[in-house]
Amino acid sequence: MKIIILGAGKVGKTLTKYMANEDHDIIVIDQNSDKIDDVVNQYDVIGVVGNGGSYDILMEANADEADLIICVTASDELNILAGLMAKQMGTRHTIARVRNPDYSKQCNFMQNQLGFSLIINPELEAANEIRRTLSFPSAVKVETFARGKVELAEFNVDEQSQLCNIQLSKLKNVSKTNVLVCAISRNDEVIIPDGNYVIKSGDHLYITGSHRDLTRFCFDIGIITKQIKNVMIIGGGKIGFYLAKQLSVLGMRVKIIENNIEYCKILAKKLPFITVINADGSDEEILIEEGIENTDAFLALTGLDEENLILSLYAKKMYHKKTVAKVTRMNYAGLVNSLNVDTIISPKSAIAAQIIRYVRAKVNKDDDSSVKTLYKIVNGEVEASEFIVTSKIDFLGKTLNELRLKNHILVAAISRNNEIIVPKGETTIELNDHLIIISRDEKLKTLNDIIRR
Repeated sequence: MKIIILGAGKVGKTLTKYMANEDHDIIVIDQNSDKIDDVVNQYDVIGVVGNGGSYDILMEANADEADLIICVTASDELNILAGLMAKQMGTRHTIARVRNPDYSKQCNFMQNQLGFSLIINPELEAANEIRRTLSFPSAVKVETFARGKVELAEFNVDEQSQLCNIQLSKLKNVSKTNVLVCAISRNDEVIIPDGNYVIKSGDHLYITGSHRDLTRFCFDIGIITKQIKNVMIIGGGKIGFYLAKQLSVLGMRVKIIENNIEYCKILAKKLPFITVINADGSDEEILIEEGIENTDAFLALTGLDEENLILSLYAKKMYHKKTVAKVTRMNYAGLVNSLNVDTIISPKSAIAAQIIRYVRAKVNKDDDSSVKTLYKIVNGEVEASEFIVTSKIDFLGKTLNELRLKNHILVAAISRNNEIIVPKGETTIELNDHLIIISRDEKLKTLNDIIRR
């Protein structure tokens, strides 16, 4: 596909990195020449310096011939304007990042009436990710498939864990629940395991199953976590706003500490059902005064990565709270794995997989068997994808034993009607099944791609 990425900031650069590895022709537009030089030098893309809201600049980027434009500048209005202009010039599909909460209710109008293919909101996606994690506090991170029926949860294994030195084929001796360990990260190595793998301390396990089975699995291995009822959020930005609204609906008591008085006024007006404190959330005395000791979850969502990590470490060490830290810089990815922070959230990574899923579906011409849901896990090195089995599938009705799966590919779970199936060799692939596929080193566009030719 011929793809234009408007905006070479953090999100734009992340998208450029992923898209450049998927055999697309990429043109990146940004007004900052240094940012353009940076992406051009790092990736096999073409750079254009200029205002993406300009007709001449869009023409220079060949918007009249483009298959897709992804507008991810810092300005919602510029993203909308550039998307509309490119659409009128001939670009087939348009994606725009719209972050302002005031525009959130207009997303359907933008797609249905203005012709946008997709409206993305990194902060809203990050809030959704945190909400899923808080609903299952035992896990580091939780992703959902098949309309929430199947969950993929990440767990850390420490020295005290009952899973230490357990061979996966004997996991049923520890817990008889219907779950499957589908990926493992150990010392920066990514593994799609078989039954012979032995779990060690320090492993990050990625496990699929229903919410009920994963909850029972945690109970069986001795992980008992009380339900999250009280949440303290440091930072009243867009993520804090979206998240507070969602958690309040779930019945949680939310307190936001924000040092910008104007933000506090906006939050207090739009979210009258939460507690808003105008104070410095990095001040230990403030945290104690506002009841960090009685908080179940501590979320550091300020605009500073370092502050978020330090505050989360403090809350974890001193008060043993469920901690979540927002991190935007990719060069922190290796560092955070060694820190004692429960969950790291990256807004730009949250939407990268969403856009990749959309692009792959378009490349496959919206085939019914194209990817429906996609998440990047294990620091982006592994993909967890959801496909629906249709009559176009080459292996319909066959058992998994009969399939010649490519290397580093695993069928992690099957959702069939209202049943969640952890697949075994004799499990058959039936029409309308939802298949959750774990893949490494393989970019899947359709379900047929999992089979060797």
